[in-house]
Amino acid sequence: MKNQRMVRWVGIGVLMTLAMLGAGHYRAKAAQTAVASEGNGQPFVIEYYYKAKWGHADEFLALFKKNHYPVLKKEMELGRILKVSMTAPRYHTTEDGRWDYRVTIVFRSAAIANDNFDSGPLIKQLYPDQESYKKEEQRRFEILDGHWDLPIKEVDLDGR
Repeated sequence: MKNQRMVRWVGIGVLMTLAMLGAGHYRAKAAQTAVASEGNGQPFVIEYYYKAKWGHADEFLALFKKNHYPVLKKEMELGRILKVSMTAPRYHTTEDGRWDYRVTIVFRSAAIANDNFDSGPLIKQLYPDQESYKKEEQRRFEILDGHWDLPIKEVDLDGR
């Protein structure tokens, strides 16, 4: 009985590992497809949606402005990002469709958006107190109920 349980747990572990590898492959393939389809060097837009736990939207915004927005501004200075903007819905929606903030980032190109840029040196430069920075960033994500990223494309309504 004990050996059967162990075999079952090992089997589950193998399946979980394969699923994670498959998901990683899927994300990598999606990024490659995005780069290939948008490989014309045109700006590439991604919308990032954040759904905070009830009562925590203001705290999320304060932490975003303090710890993440300055990093994005540095990437703008480097020319990687052309524009960063944030919007919030004016009225309420249903809970399943609710989001509190949408951050839109216009990257210089799809290749730049998907190049695995290491922002670590920028973060160390901006935030010498790494312990506080990491604690606050952990908190920023602890208070979220949801977060999703959505690459978008323009639709030419006058074209064919």
